Amino acid sequence: MPRILFTQQLRRFTVTPEVDTPATTLQGALDAAFAANPQLRGYVLDEQGHVRRHVSIFIDGRRLRDRACLAEPLGAESEIYVMQALTGG
Repeated sequence: MPRILFTQQLRRFTVTPEVDTPATTLQGALDAAFAANPQLRGYVLDEQGHVRRHVSIFIDGRRLRDRACLAEPLGAESEIYVMQALTGG
C-alpha cells in the first residue's frame, strides 16, 4: 500500500501524518493526508490546487516535475515524500 510521509520541516507548522493509503494517484494520497489534517493542504498546495513553489514531492525517489498535474500514478508499494524545497544562493 502506498505511503505518504512529510519531512521534519513541515512539522514545525502543522501535524503531518504518515498515511498508508490505497490511493492509485498522488492526488489520492495527498487527499488522504489532508483528510487526517485539513490544515496541511494550505502548506502543500496553492489556491489553484498546484504544489506550492517551495514544496518538493518525490515518488519512489523521483522528483515530481509537473506541479499542476497530481495524477502521477502510484505503485502498490510507492513511497511519497513531501518536503520544503530549499532555495537561495
